[in-house]
Amino acid sequence: MLAPLSGLGKDARPSLARPGDPNDVIALPEAYQALAALLIVGGMFVLFIRETFPTEVVGITGSALMLFLGILPYDAAITVLSNSAPWTIGALFIVMGALVRTGALDVFTRFANESATRNPKIALFGMLVFVVIFSAFVSNTPVVVIMIPVFVQLSRTLGMTPSQLLMPLSYAAILGGTTTLIGTSTNLLVDGVSRSQGLEPFTIFEVTPLGIALVIWGAIYLRFIGARLLPRRESLAGALSNRSKMKFFTEVAIPEDSALIGREVTEVEAFKRGGVRLIDVLRGDASLRRDLTAVVLQAGDRVVLRTEMSELLGLQQSKDLRMVDKLSSVETQTVEVLITPGCTMVGRSLGNLRLRRRYGVYPLAVHRRNQNIGRQLDDLVVRVGDTLLLEGNVADIQRLASDVGLVNVSQPSERAYRRGHAPIALGALVAIVLGSALGLAPILMMSVFAVAFVLLTRCIDADEAFDFVEGRLLALIFSMLAIGAGLEHSGAVELIVGHVAPLLKTLPHFFVIWSIFLLTSILTELVTNNAVAVVVTPIVIGLAHAIGVDPRPLVVAVMVAASASFSTPIGYQTNTLIYGPGGYKFSDFMKVGIPLNLSIGILSALLIPLIWPL
Repeated sequence: MLAPLSGLGKDARPSLARPGDPNDVIALPEAYQALAALLIVGGMFVLFIRETFPTEVVGITGSALMLFLGILPYDAAITVLSNSAPWTIGALFIVMGALVRTGALDVFTRFANESATRNPKIALFGMLVFVVIFSAFVSNTPVVVIMIPVFVQLSRTLGMTPSQLLMPLSYAAILGGTTTLIGTSTNLLVDGVSRSQGLEPFTIFEVTPLGIALVIWGAIYLRFIGARLLPRRESLAGALSNRSKMKFFTEVAIPEDSALIGREVTEVEAFKRGGVRLIDVLRGDASLRRDLTAVVLQAGDRVVLRTEMSELLGLQQSKDLRMVDKLSSVETQTVEVLITPGCTMVGRSLGNLRLRRRYGVYPLAVHRRNQNIGRQLDDLVVRVGDTLLLEGNVADIQRLASDVGLVNVSQPSERAYRRGHAPIALGALVAIVLGSALGLAPILMMSVFAVAFVLLTRCIDADEAFDFVEGRLLALIFSMLAIGAGLEHSGAVELIVGHVAPLLKTLPHFFVIWSIFLLTSILTELVTNNAVAVVVTPIVIGLAHAIGVDPRPLVVAVMVAASASFSTPIGYQTNTLIYGPGGYKFSDFMKVGIPLNLSIGILSALLIPLIWPL
């Protein structure tokens, strides 16, 4: 293998590296490293948009390629692990898990349920305020996951559709996260990158004045403008199911003297009636539901149907069918469930999960990215944000949801909380906030203390605690920090700054901040906020030094723009989570989100120079 060629001319010859040297890689000449780094990042952004691979896989591959080519020195890559931001984010995940496990957040959901019937509008306002406040101090993704069923119930009470409430829920969580340093992983990440660039650390409430102004504007916008743009659209379950009538799973066998033998199952009149839905055909121990249109009935086949009671009685009287007692009286329910970041089904195909055999539950359809998928479900690989329509006995669906971490969209889940420990978990969060705000210790240190405290006091068990840590997100963050270091060491940041700085130097401060906000916002909507934040932050710091202004206000612009993602369902995870349950189209986010994005950018460009003078 060859050693890095830093400092060598184009005619220089590489020398052999020492055996075991960590820099034992094929390295590019220094003159080409900046261009290669930019090409790698460009290719990564294309893969992010195309979603060919998961984002963390793209990030790890890009950082590995930079290491291999010598663009990112090994020592610099190791230094990335010392960045405090990812470790702080991981610790806060565990504290958030303790809050969920102890039911500390359940107090507010119970308040919503109790007050919804008395004064639903007050309940809705209270819930949105709660979401903003809690999102300021904990990861807003779990807050949205918990609140989705509550808002779906509130929509029914108010005579509205979930689509009219779930987008405001996500936007409230996003805006709440902008109000403190720990409100979103993006804020912590931008702070971590800026520290590595020599800037003073952000205090926990330094961005609060700007965040509060943005929250107020967001509330005004959603109340008077956004409310007129929000769609009235049924979710997947509302469109495909009828909850007004009881349904039953019915399994009927084809006897040897049946007139149905030799007929295509989809053409049997008894299976095509209004109150009947064909679910599966079982032949021996095999399920044939992958392609029911090709199934020709044979003696001994068992046909699984979803029927109403009136149709069930009619099937019992048919001479060509024989009821299978085991399933003929099992009442079923159609339930819409959400795939959350912690769900163990993520990355696996529905066929391999064997939900019918293990739980007696059938997936009827999947909502993903503005499409309802009802065919070839066995081949579909589950992703975060997917909404599944499941049919089965209520107890079986609850058992499945508990085992794999599904969220019932239409009904807040009931589980055994350690309610006596709730004050302890809340106290740990308060200690992080106060300790950091008063300068008693860095946020990471306070977070580690809080994690030890909630584990020792058994607010949450260790095996449960680490289930709340989003390992895939942390892998993406560390890999993107490595990418950022590669851009800096290769000279790519200087290359960009050299071309852009002359253009910005002549602009008024408002337009400097506005242009940075706009660039970051567009990239965030197309890719993912944390990846964009890591790449853009060192560039804007370099730009600030080049044009002779304080880099802090420009870093704040990146922080807000990378967090305030409203225009697409892929730019921010809370938008992805409400995409299916709300029955939204991609264009719904653009219609409501683009004006909010632009107005937030203008307001930020006006306020940031007043709070952080350039």
